[in-house]
Amino acid sequence: MKANRGVIWTILELLRWTTDYFKAKGISEPRAAAQVLLAHCLGLERLDLYLQYNKPLSAEELTSFKILIRRRLTGEPTQYITGHQEFWSLDFLVTPAALIPRPETEILIEAVLEQIQQPDFPLAQGPLLDVGTGSGVLAVVLARTLPGFRLIALDLSAAALALAQENARRLGAADRISFVQGDLFQPLVPRPCFAVIVANPPYVPTSDWQRLPREIRAFEPRAALDGGPDGLAVIRRLISTAHRYLLPGGLLALEIGQGQAEAVLDLIAHQTAYGPAQLHRDYQQIQRVVLVKRLEKT
Repeated sequence: MKANRGVIWTILELLRWTTDYFKAKGISEPRAAAQVLLAHCLGLERLDLYLQYNKPLSAEELTSFKILIRRRLTGEPTQYITGHQEFWSLDFLVTPAALIPRPETEILIEAVLEQIQQPDFPLAQGPLLDVGTGSGVLAVVLARTLPGFRLIALDLSAAALALAQENARRLGAADRISFVQGDLFQPLVPRPCFAVIVANPPYVPTSDWQRLPREIRAFEPRAALDGGPDGLAVIRRLISTAHRYLLPGGLLALEIGQGQAEAVLDLIAHQTAYGPAQLHRDYQQIQRVVLVKRLEKT
């Protein structure tokens, strides 16, 4: 793409060129990346690109767009370039301080909401806890979907907490979420007070790290992904400790990695405080979410 004097690039021509260029360079989802980056550059919605497909770009706009293309070619995720990611039909801010929200995590929310809507669930007895909140997607969506009760969102990273707080403010949930910095349950008094504990913990085995796409390894926070030698280091801590903070009948809901379901069920079975566990599959039929309740009597 050249911004030579006398050469006019329209939106449609630029989309076609960028899509082909990204495809040739091995960029994932080349058409979507081209659309999102050009819309971001021009301050438009993606649909507007096609409503204004004959609109020519100025030399300044072309220069700005070329900068975005170069950033994407380094492997920088499109979401970090634009600073936005849609999740649960909401526009979340994203930065390298936290993971980019994935569609699979919506399965975790769906599973939690299904349990909470059961008539015998002790929801009114206590707030919800989001452990390792990251960008705050779990806490914000649950706060918006379940008005009338409070949540606590924990994260070890001050930068991630600041991002989550800003998302809560922008999306109208800040008045019902308390943000606390600390390592898992460390900042909390160990007593049963939560109806639900949710977490999307790091679960990638350390040995798999180098096999992840470069755009993940080079740009997303490793601490939020690397789950130790077997990928279960943080999950193991959550399962062994969460029952101390759950009300009787309260729910622990975790996102887990591919192939980890059997090991996670075994960890739960070795804790006498929990009842039978449930597994939920994601859109690719991978066992992605585990739910387990604290027994009424332990």
